[in-house]
Amino acid sequence: MVLSDSLVDSLIRALGAENVLTNPYDLDRYSGDALSPSRAFGAEASFERLADLVARPASAAQVSAVLQLANESRTPIIPYGGGTGVMGGTAPTMGGIVLDLQRMNNILAINPSDMTAEVEAGVVLEDLENTLFNHGLMPGHDPYSVPIATVAGTISTNGVGYRAGAHGPMGDQVVALEVVLPTGKIVSTRAVPNQSSGPSLKHLFIGSEGVFGVVTKAIISVFRLPEAQVFQSVAFDTFDQGFNAASEMFALGVRPTLVDLTEEGDDIIFHLLFEGFQEGVAANEKRALAVCAQFGGRMLGPDPTAIYWEDRRQSAEDYKLSALGKPRSVRWNRWQNRRGFDYLHLGLPISKVLEYRKRCDKIMAKAGVRVIEYAIWSRPELFSMLIVPESSITIDPRERLGQTVQQILELAQDMGGVMEYCHGVGVKLNHLLAREMGVGQEVVQSIKQSLDPNNIMNPGKLGL
Repeated sequence: MVLSDSLVDSLIRALGAENVLTNPYDLDRYSGDALSPSRAFGAEASFERLADLVARPASAAQVSAVLQLANESRTPIIPYGGGTGVMGGTAPTMGGIVLDLQRMNNILAINPSDMTAEVEAGVVLEDLENTLFNHGLMPGHDPYSVPIATVAGTISTNGVGYRAGAHGPMGDQVVALEVVLPTGKIVSTRAVPNQSSGPSLKHLFIGSEGVFGVVTKAIISVFRLPEAQVFQSVAFDTFDQGFNAASEMFALGVRPTLVDLTEEGDDIIFHLLFEGFQEGVAANEKRALAVCAQFGGRMLGPDPTAIYWEDRRQSAEDYKLSALGKPRSVRWNRWQNRRGFDYLHLGLPISKVLEYRKRCDKIMAKAGVRVIEYAIWSRPELFSMLIVPESSITIDPRERLGQTVQQILELAQDMGGVMEYCHGVGVKLNHLLAREMGVGQEVVQSIKQSLDPNNIMNPGKLGL
């Protein structure tokens, strides 16, 4: 779309000329995230448009002013945090204004009594982690993207990190939110752990990918730096053995901080980290290792997991140096010479995970697709696969891979699961959301129509 001169002038008056970007170079680098068209599997058309303008507010009041102007002119708004998503959640499918929240990067308060931190939307997780460390505290959300992702970005996709075994996904750690609605009104929820006086509005915006409003501030739970930290690594002969050990562990109430069972090649290793006060760590470690031994586990000691833990953020560091904030061509060309791959993160009932894997193996063997890594992450219900086309597939390997991905995602839905547990939907999985939600999608559409009748907030996402 073409923005009117009056709208641009109004944005300049609200934000200052230096915070209203229209240069083609800027529009290009802000138009999308880490997802490339080669990995979009049918959503390639979503990458044809560039943003028309980038707005860089520094406060909730400025966000409110931008949204009022956008709503009056029916101009799309695409909230933008660190630009690190992998689903195309910030692709400006209809053009419009990318709302860059990175100037809103203040850590407003740390409250050791309440065990909370109050932060603006654009705070990078690494900066929060470093600040909390000086107070003897740490965040509970610890994804690989800590060096580059923002607080609001992780809330918008309800991300899962390495410490989710003990602390759950990001959404579980949100105590309160400040959100600017499409009309420019600002809603704030109260910083209490529970309420029964009506529905909890914060949950409306967790995992909603900016389609209902813009998160401008969050109060999140924080945790004491652990008195004790113990790594353990356990090898299994089969993935099933390791999975059953993890399931038994969770059934007993043992919750290691890190839970990562990975099958890669001939190696099947269960990475475990126990954190907390010394007596609790010792008890949980002892019981967890006893469970692993019960299911045939062989103790490897701490070193494999300690090395894994030390390297857990390296891919984000590499992306930060090579591609973050760069034009789309730079980000996309990282995958140009690859025949294709996909990393799937599915949620299933515990009782269905192993059956699902077997059925997926049959689908993939027939399609000429192979798995190079199976994993469960943070909980037995959360199952992941890294898949690639077989080298024998020489004609349209990416198309073959995309068709297979569609089949195994639909299989997860048909077995009572979900197609993604940590990265959101974006444009990549947009076409499958209604299939998963059923009548629930009608509820989402009703909420959207009520809050955003002009459909300005991140249009084309969440099946809306």
